[in-house]
Amino acid sequence: MEDCLFCKIVEKELPSYIIYENDKILAFLDIKPITNGHTLVIPKKHSTDMTEMSDEEASELINKAKELIPKIVKAVGAKGANFATNCKSESGQDVFHTHFHIIPRWDQKELPPWPHSNPSKEELAEVKNNIVSFLKE
Repeated sequence: MEDCLFCKIVEKELPSYIIYENDKILAFLDIKPITNGHTLVIPKKHSTDMTEMSDEEASELINKAKELIPKIVKAVGAKGANFATNCKSESGQDVFHTHFHIIPRWDQKELPPWPHSNPSKEELAEVKNNIVSFLKE
């Protein structure tokens, strides 16, 4: 993609702090990290988000992240990590090239917890039924 920030990083048109690279995957430090060692793992082939990737591409990306997580955690002296991706702007995605975040964590207090709601059993059942009906399509 011509205007894609991450494609420019893949093509070495923009500087980055690469920690891992092979022919299909690139992992580099986030320049606005949430915590020390916050790493982005991306496919070199452009896709807007993981819903556009083939199963094989998604599997390779996730498997590489699985391999990197404990090494990053150990390297920065963390105790765990969050592993996440956003799909579409409504979820908070602001770079529209598939990417996973590896965010090292030392304890639960360093970042605010995700907000939670308290739906009724009826509301949960309705949402479940809606999702299940779409899964059958």
